Amino acid sequence: MTTRDTSGRLDEAFERLHTSGPEFRGWLTNHAPMVVEALAAHGQAGAVHRWLDLYSDRLDEFPAPVEPVTDANWREALGDPRRAADWIAYFSRAVAERPWRAVLAEWWPRLLPGLYAAATHGVIRVGHAVRALEAEENEPRLTELAHALGYWAARHLPVSGLETLPGADSAARSLDLVPLVETAEGGYLARLAAVRRLPVWAQDVTDPDTARDRLTELVRTATHRYATHGHGEETMLVHAATAPNAVLRTLDSLPRELWVPSLHAAWSASAAVTAMYGPEEPVDYVPPARLTAEEVVERALAHGDEHVIKLTDTALDVGDEQALAAALRSVELSSPLV
Repeated sequence: MTTRDTSGRLDEAFERLHTSGPEFRGWLTNHAPMVVEALAAHGQAGAVHRWLDLYSDRLDEFPAPVEPVTDANWREALGDPRRAADWIAYFSRAVAERPWRAVLAEWWPRLLPGLYAAATHGVIRVGHAVRALEAEENEPRLTELAHALGYWAARHLPVSGLETLPGADSAARSLDLVPLVETAEGGYLARLAAVRRLPVWAQDVTDPDTARDRLTELVRTATHRYATHGHGEETMLVHAATAPNAVLRTLDSLPRELWVPSLHAAWSASAAVTAMYGPEEPVDYVPPARLTAEEVVERALAHGDEHVIKLTDTALDVGDEQALAAALRSVELSSPLV
């Protein structure tokens, strides 16, 4: 269930947000661009500015530039969070000079190894920006893609040297095989450093259409799984579903030869988040009510938490009762935005 926003409120919100930085309090991700796009996509554009007013204390000033990123020096700047403004300026020029899909196709394989960046929020923001552009191409949405790609590039974080473990024939069984990290302490970077082994899944896939099918399976599985495993960490486990979904919703804007590596990167990120934050045991979950998709969106908006809204957005993409139950579970587990 997606709707086209003809009110202009999403574009107004993007323009309002592009004076703010991609992070606040030094390192926390600014979720507002992703949330307003999700609200507009699901018929709630009228609530965009009201939600932004509630979130406004988390909007920091746009960061200062350091040194221009160029085609000659970009490798030196990749993964340097101090260069966020430089990267955003670079991509702003790029999307002004070239078709945005060409820019995306050039940079996607460069950025894909750093999918873990900023707790996967770089790729998630790109996924929202791409959906907005596919609905309507205009200057605020092109600027949003530049900000999203710039944030991903500035926080680019590859992970290598992981030991591979045998997986299973389904995403669900393979996620069940993910070993939890030995330490349950520390923030995202500390936990990511503690991930040593991950099971493989869908590694034999070479066909782009099969890759799309497997990625769809992963998104569905991770979303369903939140209902029974989200109590492990109600915020961070959202990304086990929303990160691969950001990749999935970007596929049609990418060359087909990039679909298979996109699947593999999305699996690794989802599995790593599961390893870092998964609970020791699942729980049975029965949703408090059987609600329509529209009613679930309204509950998520009333709750207001950015991760609740984004998981609900993914749940609506999946579109079945188990996915809607996962969205309701996130409402129960998370603290509301006040």
